[in-house]
Amino acid sequence: MYIRGDHAELVVGGRLDVRSAADARTALHAAVDSGRGDLVLDLTELESWDATGLGVIMGVHRRAGRNNRRLVLRGVPPQMQRLLVATRLHRILAIEGGTGVESLPRA
Repeated sequence: MYIRGDHAELVVGGRLDVRSAADARTALHAAVDSGRGDLVLDLTELESWDATGLGVIMGVHRRAGRNNRRLVLRGVPPQMQRLLVATRLHRILAIEGGTGVESLPRA
């Protein structure tokens, strides 16, 4: 897993999972704490995430709200979009360009 960018826009790539969660949490919380306005997470290079990784994203979302910021997800890969829809988190998280729910097959 790698994260590059600044306090306004970050690219998250690789795998966001139990092994990388602590480092990701530290980097993302620092970005939230050091900036203002929207924090955009570009996920186009993210290969996968597990429940722990999703928990990191939700924790960053909550922290951003407490800091009067908004977390915005950009470039969410289709399989991750499906997970957000299945868990109904697409209703809570700001997703740039929507989730493409209308193009996803119904379960």
